[in-house]
Amino acid sequence: MTDRIIPLLDERVVAIHPPLARDLEAPDGLLADRLGRPLRDLRISVTDRCNFRCTYCMPKEVFDPDYRFLPHADLLSFEQITRLARIFIEHGVEKIRLTGGEPLLRRNLERLVEMLARLTTRDGRPLDLTLTTNGSILGRKARSLVEAGLRRVTVSLDALDDAVFKRMNDVDFPVTDVLEGIEAAAAAGLAPIKVNMVVKRGVNDREIVPLARHFKGSGHILRFIEFMDVGSTNGWKMDDVVPSAEVVARLDAAFGVRALDANYSGEVAERWGYADGSGEIGVISSVTRAFCSDCTRARLSTEGKLYLCLFAQQGYDLRELVRGGASDGQLSTVIGRIWRARADRYSEIRSEATVREKKIEMSYIGG
Repeated sequence: MTDRIIPLLDERVVAIHPPLARDLEAPDGLLADRLGRPLRDLRISVTDRCNFRCTYCMPKEVFDPDYRFLPHADLLSFEQITRLARIFIEHGVEKIRLTGGEPLLRRNLERLVEMLARLTTRDGRPLDLTLTTNGSILGRKARSLVEAGLRRVTVSLDALDDAVFKRMNDVDFPVTDVLEGIEAAAAAGLAPIKVNMVVKRGVNDREIVPLARHFKGSGHILRFIEFMDVGSTNGWKMDDVVPSAEVVARLDAAFGVRALDANYSGEVAERWGYADGSGEIGVISSVTRAFCSDCTRARLSTEGKLYLCLFAQQGYDLRELVRGGASDGQLSTVIGRIWRARADRYSEIRSEATVREKKIEMSYIGG
């Protein structure tokens, strides 16, 4: 039996409390951090709860029936989330992704989608509003999400083989239900759908080619993600990582693939196409080929902490300011100052020492 690292401190209570700004600074949409990276993407976690217990994210040894999830009163309300989103947009955010936990577990999420869908970018374009889900209840929610204004969806799917998939989600959930959810989402108008597979050597790496074969020609975009050392509970080891270069080599041997140009600067996934033109795949190499230099993402936790990196150790408590009566101008100034001081580049400096550091959990802040 392998040892499991159990967190001794709840990282949700660790936060920096930024002082209320007195000298206000008007946002100009050109905000950049110390490494010259603009703020373009905001990922918003709407719940820390999930109905899966994936071993690389929410292992049962930690997230057991006695685990204390955040009480509803601690969560940002939809109005508070929308207010903060509007301020982030003034600083240049053009894309918002709703995450969790499993975001579709948040009651009445469609109302939040509708509120965010009314927002536009600084230059008046529609906001790129998307959501990441495990797909378990997507089939029931897809139509109402589209009607509320959701534009795109990403579904996590780590195996096509039902036995492998059930071992990974650890709640005996069948893969057929997720596949049906994907098709329901496509039928509702959310296509093209992105499907994310976290690849762990010796666990599900045999599923790389079968998943690619299944989605080849479907119009959906399958993306392979290197197993990451997010948080402190997933027992991460470099030996478990299947480098993206190896993934591409396997796909090339099976189908023939060719490199595609990036859609935009700072795109996370490296794009590849099937040689016969029957679709697109992607690889996300946050371990072996760090993309910190192009990272334009900020993360807002479900109870209002701002994190500047997926591997962060602490966040900035914006909820305290929101509920304490801070004006939009004061919140905007605080956010601007936090981003300008940012110098995070964890994946570029990863080492044995940094891997052992206590970091926020993926289940808490989203992938």
